[in-house]
Amino acid sequence: MASAGQDPFGVVFDRVISATEALIGDHRVLLLGTNNYLGLTFEESCIAAGVEALQTEGTGTTGSRIANGSYGGHSGLERRLAAFLKRRSAMVFSTGYQANLGMLAALAGPKDHLLLDADSHASIYDGAKLAGAQVTRFRHNDPEDLRRRLRHLSSQPGEKLVVVEGIYSMLGDTAPLRDFVEVKREAGAWLMVDEAHSLGVLGENGRGLAEAEGCEDGVDYVVGTFSKSLGAVGGFCASDVEDFDLLRLTSRPYMFTASLPPSVIASVTRAIEVMESQPLRRVRLQRNVRHFHSGLQAAGFSLGPVASPVASIRCPDQETAILFWNRLLAEGVYVNLALGQATPEGKPLLRTSMCAEHTPEQIDHALATITAVGQSLGMLDTFAAGTAAE
Repeated sequence: MASAGQDPFGVVFDRVISATEALIGDHRVLLLGTNNYLGLTFEESCIAAGVEALQTEGTGTTGSRIANGSYGGHSGLERRLAAFLKRRSAMVFSTGYQANLGMLAALAGPKDHLLLDADSHASIYDGAKLAGAQVTRFRHNDPEDLRRRLRHLSSQPGEKLVVVEGIYSMLGDTAPLRDFVEVKREAGAWLMVDEAHSLGVLGENGRGLAEAEGCEDGVDYVVGTFSKSLGAVGGFCASDVEDFDLLRLTSRPYMFTASLPPSVIASVTRAIEVMESQPLRRVRLQRNVRHFHSGLQAAGFSLGPVASPVASIRCPDQETAILFWNRLLAEGVYVNLALGQATPEGKPLLRTSMCAEHTPEQIDHALATITAVGQSLGMLDTFAAGTAAE
């Protein structure tokens, strides 16, 4: 990677101009890989709320929630989240990663079973390790495979918790959630859905895939993050389960981590209000998704199975992916380079994500640049030949 030029760990944005542009040195770059789906990182009211909290409550809490880290804003945000998600209870974590880590470790123990989609995020697998439960993987987005595995486990003691995601972060595909709800009900299991990439994106009100699929009542636990659509950092879990607050006493990543600073809590609280009151942001996002995805398809790139804010270009090998990524960066288009264990089946990808604030002109520029670089690398000919052979 170093011999090919830049590497993702070494890229530094010297100045972020807006939700869609930044400077690397004096080189202007179009941001096409930030997960900033609704463009709220530069929303003036969110910034103002954060600044006010920073000035009145200081830079940080310097403690965990069970020590000195519970401020009025933390409890207020939990109530606001619960109301938005139409759930009885919610709790806030310092990162989305910790939300998965903390919930899985608190909910499942050595005598229980965690059934994970094979393409689950690293935080889900790490949470399973911390839980010490027996882990069973089922084929990606395959309800029948999950059904078979639950039947196999039916005679074994312990609770069964199924974990899936709303939008999968690498290929942008969604879970067949209604089918998973049916399977978990048949088996008397529990279901957790990670809506990290679908919160604010899917559903009439932006509550995620469960809302979009009309099966929120079949989801026992919703986890997610503030670092995508809400433009900040942090994580959460929400549920209607009774005695939910007991999880605050058993979740180690919640108990032993400093709580979020008041400025982040304030900006996220305001971001939820913006997300609710400005549905046109989702409309613009979906318009941009259709524009960009159809352009990549027309150019002949091999993409994920559905059009979503995440669009990943499949590359024939790692060397081509690294070269492609470097050339795009040199041309002023920043995307994500995804290699190795981070991707399904370890296949190299160039991952992009759309933002509601991208203009049609920016998308056209990105499409033209990506297509030109792809052609120069012979990628479009390669995929055309592969498609013809199939």
